[in-house]
Amino acid sequence: MKLSIKAFVLTSALFWAGSLLLIGVINRFCPPYGLGFLQIMDGLYPGYRAGAGLINVGVGTLYAVVDGAACGALFAWIYNRFAA
Repeated sequence: MKLSIKAFVLTSALFWAGSLLLIGVINRFCPPYGLGFLQIMDGLYPGYRAGAGLINVGVGTLYAVVDGAACGALFAWIYNRFAA
């Protein structure tokens, strides 16, 4: 059975971006929540700063959409190559 690359790209992009957005927003209202995760993302995404405001949460979410889509496409493509 093969994976739909388009569906997997959309799913992984929305899941990863939604995760980063949710953790970033919760962190704005309850600062210690998810700080370690956000600091890791700070090191991965240039221009994103953990705990620096809601605009940075948006920047991180945009990076996460692109990152999630790229990783989802790569994963689905590799899976389909080996599933054949």
